[in-house]
Amino acid sequence: METKNVMIVGVGGQGSLLASKLLGVLLTDEGYDVKVSEVHGMSQRGGSVVTYVRFGEKVNSPVISEGEADFIVSFEKLEAARYVSCLKKGGKIVVNIQQIDPMPVITGAAEYPENVLEELKSKGVFIDETDALSLAEQAGSAKAVNIVLMGRLAKYFDLEKEKWLSAIEKTVKPQFIEINKKAFELGFSS
Repeated sequence: METKNVMIVGVGGQGSLLASKLLGVLLTDEGYDVKVSEVHGMSQRGGSVVTYVRFGEKVNSPVISEGEADFIVSFEKLEAARYVSCLKKGGKIVVNIQQIDPMPVITGAAEYPENVLEELKSKGVFIDETDALSLAEQAGSAKAVNIVLMGRLAKYFDLEKEKWLSAIEKTVKPQFIEINKKAFELGFSS
């Protein structure tokens, strides 16, 4: 099996580490060789963050280069545009439609670009967009955006939903398992 590559991109504080850990546990349980990178970027709240998850028969490096990502899971619209060059031809971007202003926008030094996702679509990029924040709130916690997006990503994997739910049980603190399972289900079925 050829190595598959998933990039998880977002803003510090959104739970990208938990999402990559969940994916790593799921794929390891399925018998794949899995490499999950360290966080690159500013992991404190507000900075751009990217993690790599690579899986296959034998994976030598955790790093995904330009044009190699099968999937990009983006917790925020602008982050999808920032990393689109890493997407391979025929790859897919799963994106939360939420807008989180980066520091240059907050300070007034720049403006948030309009129609970010529409521009990507016009270039032929496959975009699966969802309001993950609303679904997470519906599940019981705005912090579950990451798991909603994992539910959305799961639609493109040939693995039973129960295996994803089992991985949630293994990676999420016990008191948050039910909220996260609900968040996953909402992402999966939306």
